[in-house]
This record gives sequence, structure tokens and C-alpha cells, in this order.
Amino acid sequence: MINKPIYVPAGRAKEYGDYACNIYTGCNHGCAYCFAPAVLRKDRDEFHSHVEPRRDIVESVRRQLECEGITGKLIHLCFTCDPYPADIDTTPTRDIIRLLKESGNRVQILTKGGMWAVRDFDLLDGGDRFGVTHTNYAHYVRHRKEPNAAPTIERLLSLEQAKARGIETWVSCEPVFIPKAVYKLIEDGDYIDEFKIGKMNHQPSDIDWAAFGHECERLLQLHGRRYYIKDDLRREMEAIT
Repeated sequence: MINKPIYVPAGRAKEYGDYACNIYTGCNHGCAYCFAPAVLRKDRDEFHSHVEPRRDIVESVRRQLECEGITGKLIHLCFTCDPYPADIDTTPTRDIIRLLKESGNRVQILTKGGMWAVRDFDLLDGGDRFGVTHTNYAHYVRHRKEPNAAPTIERLLSLEQAKARGIETWVSCEPVFIPKAVYKLIEDGDYIDEFKIGKMNHQPSDIDWAAFGHECERLLQLHGRRYYIKDDLRREMEAIT
């Protein structure tokens, strides 16, 4: 059986790109809200503790690109893992970015790895997209909710550095825990080219999502931001009460 790590996203993931590729077997950022273990039907503790490159991932990507002639596409890294997990060798990420670029594709990165991603910016250009997940937990909460992910300030600094190199930047505000933190990011984020605004799924919340979405949209338009309201939040905003 031929291993095909590059795939067409389904469901809500279609909002992100033409194709996607998941490089690692798990993610050791340890986020309490992570949906991937349930999707992959993996034990949560194992998913967060056992992280390594998928078997033959670089060579498999190379073969698939050549055999299927995949080119001119936006390929997202990653959905069920982070392209920059903590404290492991992420050379496979760099190798895959290089392969995708050499085959004429555009790369879209989404990470909570912070400054660890900066080392690969030399492979990217203005046709590529570098993004971070913004949750903005308070410091003492983040160590419980995102114990091994980079701090918010480090994620935003990596965005600023990407922008300075001419790489398109974006931020995924999902899951949302602190609406005011999203509002402030919209107001201050001149270095962010696109905002993707969502809500919080899979966990209970007392946030008024319709009010949150409308206030985000008001601020995004006020500050002239390019944005996308994710489908789950848009439905809340358009619901008839």
C-alpha cells in the first residue's frame, strides 16, 4: 500500500487550504483542549508523550509529490500535530517545507512552537503563510492548559519576524477563552495579515458567541483587517433568537 501523507482536508478543516500533511505521530505541547486524540482514537496521554516523525514521512512526501504531480497548491502544516513540537528534532518539518517549495507549492504553517519556527523562514517567501494559534492564557493558567507550548508573547514575536521577512502572516483565534484578548489583538495587530476568528468547541463556555463575533467583526472592519469568521462562529452570529 502506498503511503500518501498529503491529503485533502474534510469538514471544518476545508477552511484552511487545498491539502494538508501531518508530520508527527503526536504533539507534546499537551494542550488540554486538543481535539486530535479523539479524532485519531488515541489515548490522550500517549498522544502527548510519544512524539516522533511518522514513518518514512519525508520520503513518502517526496514520492507523492512526484507521482501525483502536486503543484501550485496551498498545503497546510499541520492539523493533528504541530509542525514544531517541543524539544525534539524538527528537521523533518524543514525537509518537507523544502520539498513542497521545490515542487511549486505554497506552504501554510500553523504552530504554537514560537521562535523554534523562525529557523525555517529562509525557505519561505511572500507566497507562503505563517500563522500561530492565539489563546492568550494568563501565565499561571497556560502551564496547566498548554504546558509545553510557547508563551503567547513568543508566538506573536515569531509573527513579527515572519512579517519582517515578507512572509504572509495570520493568526487563528480558536479556541477562544478570553474575548477581550482577541479584541486587543485585533486593535494592535498591524503585523498580522489575516485573522481567522472562531469560538470554542468540545468544551462548555458561558461566552455569548454571537455578541463576541459581532464585536470582533466590528473591530476588524474598523481597523481595516483582512479576516475570516469561521463557520461555527458565523452560525452563532446569524442565529435567530
